Amino acid sequence: MKTYFAKNEDVKNDWYVIDASGKTLGRVAAKAASVLRGKHKASYTPNSMCGDFVVIVNAEKIQVTGKKADNMLYRHYTGYVRGLRSYSFNTLIEKHPTEPLKRTIWGMLPHNRLGRKIIGNLKIYEGPEHPHAAQNPKPLEV
Repeated sequence: MKTYFAKNEDVKNDWYVIDASGKTLGRVAAKAASVLRGKHKASYTPNSMCGDFVVIVNAEKIQVTGKKADNMLYRHYTGYVRGLRSYSFNTLIEKHPTEPLKRTIWGMLPHNRLGRKIIGNLKIYEGPEHPHAAQNPKPLEV
């Protein structure tokens, strides 16, 4: 019996939409990362783009548990001396509502060429509207 490896040309990509309002950050990110990689498919191949597109709406209403909203820090280095900037979850969600979700999902993907391609299949929006209605996205429950 031969092992099947999916090729990029053979894979059919679906579109899924996740409503993040009132959901926990880690649970939404884990589900989205799994669908982006394609791990929910029987034809999953770790070294190819066999995942689907994920649209996340209401990113500004995502929640974290416990005291993480104040204690969890997101760091960014500007490249200059003393250029390490730190932001709490509350500060970052006010300035850039999609950034905590994007950073969390990126942390769950491979950090190589394939991961940079996969993160392009992720679309995150602050509010409930998104411009991908023509693709007929299916709702994905978390």
